[in-house]
Amino acid sequence: MPDLPLDDVTLHYEIDGSGPPLLLLAGMLSDSATWAAFAPLLTDHYTVIRPDNRTTGRTVMNGAPADCALMARDALALMTHLGHHRFHVAGHSLGGLLSLELAHAVPDRVATATVLASGRVRSPRTASLFDTLLKIRRAPEGEEMWLRALYPWVFGNRFFEDPQNIEDALDAARAYPHAQTVDAMAKQVAAFRAFRPQDKPDQITCPTLVLYAGQDLMIPPAMAQPSFAAIPALTEATIDHAGHSIVWDAPQEVAAHMTTFLRVNPI
Repeated sequence: MPDLPLDDVTLHYEIDGSGPPLLLLAGMLSDSATWAAFAPLLTDHYTVIRPDNRTTGRTVMNGAPADCALMARDALALMTHLGHHRFHVAGHSLGGLLSLELAHAVPDRVATATVLASGRVRSPRTASLFDTLLKIRRAPEGEEMWLRALYPWVFGNRFFEDPQNIEDALDAARAYPHAQTVDAMAKQVAAFRAFRPQDKPDQITCPTLVLYAGQDLMIPPAMAQPSFAAIPALTEATIDHAGHSIVWDAPQEVAAHMTTFLRVNPI
């Protein structure tokens, strides 16, 4: 369970497996644990590195700003610290946008970028959702109710076919000792609102895989696809039955797409 002291944060990360380095960046309201069901599918062939972004998990903020551009900078500092000059990067949702930021900022270092259930779009509905979840969480009994309100937005239809899945997810979330606090959540939501990606799609030079979730209510594929169309070396696929939380709804399918893509575009 290593930590990396940086100028203004102490960055926690997990590292497993062996082989070429693969950096995984979590999305909103998530940390390195978001990859728990997915990472073991890749560790036989890749060194999988999973940091906790600012405001999440075991990363210690030390009063630092919760800035999305700094999240990308932290991830790059981590890969430098670990001695990986060239690496693959993949990210979910916000993490997908951070992956493209890295691909644009250091094209000599990013071998490939994979974007999962994300879009370079500004959706007032998504921003409203995060604001509403914060209000619910701050209300009486909000620690349970905000999660119940979140799940229909992130999981696909299959998840709800068995009501026990909801209760199991709630139990796991409430038992997780490193859950994001409501104040940290508020800081991350504010950072997300302020985030203005610097990358231009037509300037992303590395091979890029974008996987869409067919049942994604938060970032519907039809909304997201035009935002990636200008990437020169673009591969796209849709996992029809997955919701926004694509690596939980369809870990095997995501791993299959990624391993094929990474095999074709090795370091």
